[in-house]
Amino acid sequence: MLLYGLITGIIFGFLLQKAKVIRYDKQLGALRLRDMTIVKFMLSTVLVAMVGTYLLKDLGLVKLSIKPTILGSVILGGLIFGMGWGFLGYCPGTSAGALGEGRFDAIWGILGMLAGAALYAEAYPGMKKTLLTWGDLGKITFPQVLGVNHWIIIAFIVIGGLLLFRWFEKKGL
Repeated sequence: MLLYGLITGIIFGFLLQKAKVIRYDKQLGALRLRDMTIVKFMLSTVLVAMVGTYLLKDLGLVKLSIKPTILGSVILGGLIFGMGWGFLGYCPGTSAGALGEGRFDAIWGILGMLAGAALYAEAYPGMKKTLLTWGDLGKITFPQVLGVNHWIIIAFIVIGGLLLFRWFEKKGL
């Protein structure tokens, strides 16, 4: 099983590099909303993964493991992630790719990722009864909340993504 993870990780890293989304200028362009290369790359990844995951689920080949939605941890984690990305110009995944290309400033992103993981592990016992319970909505999905088949939601998201791609292209983003 670990071999599959290694192989898909190598393929994903190769695609990140070929799409040039690990370049600092692309990262900065995304943060400044002037270059949507990263947004288009990640959105296409999400769309393909979403369709593939639910297709495999419907065929009975995989079982979904829905994690609980806990707003407190999601909001804090998103803020920390966003600040780190804004300060450094790399997110953790692109830090590894940038280091692989020989850009040694990316080491700061990797060190930040490791330090953040260590701090989280140390803070976890204290957060388990506080932050990690705030806004606990349980194991929910959009189709469950809306009471519709998941393919209806997927169709809307895919169509919305394609329209967004077209709009980005018209704007030269």
